[in-house]
Amino acid sequence: MFHSIVPPYLLEQLERSASDPSLRARFRQSLQHDAVLRARPAAGRETAAAAGGRQCKVYDADNGTDLPGTLVRAEVDDPSQDLSVNQAYDGTGATWTLYKECFGRDSIDGAGLVLTSTVHYDRGYANAFWDGAQMVFGDGDGEVFAHFTSSIDVTGHELTHGVTQYTANLAYDGQSGALNESISDVFGSLAKQYAMGQSAADADWLIGAGLFLPGVRGVALRSMKAPGTAYDDPRLGKDPQPATMSGYVDTEDDNGGVHLNSGIPNHAFYLVATELGGNAYDDAGKIWYGTLTSGNLSETATFKDFAEATQTTARDLFGDSSTQLAAVTKSWQTVGVLEDQTRLMNAAQIELQPSTPPSQPPAPSTPRE
Repeated sequence: MFHSIVPPYLLEQLERSASDPSLRARFRQSLQHDAVLRARPAAGRETAAAAGGRQCKVYDADNGTDLPGTLVRAEVDDPSQDLSVNQAYDGTGATWTLYKECFGRDSIDGAGLVLTSTVHYDRGYANAFWDGAQMVFGDGDGEVFAHFTSSIDVTGHELTHGVTQYTANLAYDGQSGALNESISDVFGSLAKQYAMGQSAADADWLIGAGLFLPGVRGVALRSMKAPGTAYDDPRLGKDPQPATMSGYVDTEDDNGGVHLNSGIPNHAFYLVATELGGNAYDDAGKIWYGTLTSGNLSETATFKDFAEATQTTARDLFGDSSTQLAAVTKSWQTVGVLEDQTRLMNAAQIELQPSTPPSQPPAPSTPRE
């Protein structure tokens, strides 16, 4: 159960474009590690205390690959002198707080699971991942990526893979895999927004803002507001995410385009949240969370399945005539997942209209005397 924040196609592009042999080797090593980790079964899970509640633990791999490493900070400890340790602790804590205070969920499993993180994984490792049991952060390659602990939304994204694992358990392939990725982006962004007290209008809607080092032409790994615009750099290439179904990428790479096509449901959520206004973790977040945890999604759910499920959740929470249901419907229509019935009806009416004007009626006959 390996899920990384940086997709393999981006690391492959960086390996191809790197002119420095040592930098090329770092990206190749990151790719090789990821390939091994995808094939490795998840590590054993640490159980929570009976009382549940927030329990964050941060370990240090000391640039090795043995997990979890040496425990360096837990709930009772003062802040560390190591910035990465504190960032990992704060990010996991912020994610726990979002789920607890906004959705009533105690940790990612709903039963107080300890949130375990490991920092300083390997040397120059350019990624962060959820392995089915814990979070793992690399320090970055030093040229393109900074430390992966620096973005709360990255931590929230990876931990949300755990929430999906314990709830809908969406298959990591094709559209269900893209939904898996999108849900992680949604709640990763919400974790940052909640921690920073941002409304939907105030939020940047970026995933991984701050990961790129100076000189990289990009603002983040992904943009939910404008998929396809997060970066455009000679080393990275151009952000390939589509925002609507018209740009859907049919590919066998990246588990069927899970990091690519996630831009479509990402944009749908952004449209719902900004249409409703206020805080995205309120009504919009409750609709997405209710859908994820409803038990009504199959593991192979398509975009349309998920869109219709969010309509059902919005209807159940807010009613048939609610602005929330209208916003959900409109957003999925805008990204091309659901058909716009009004537009279809108008098109049908136009089609039924005659193409030439009717002939003139005959002149009235002269009355007989």
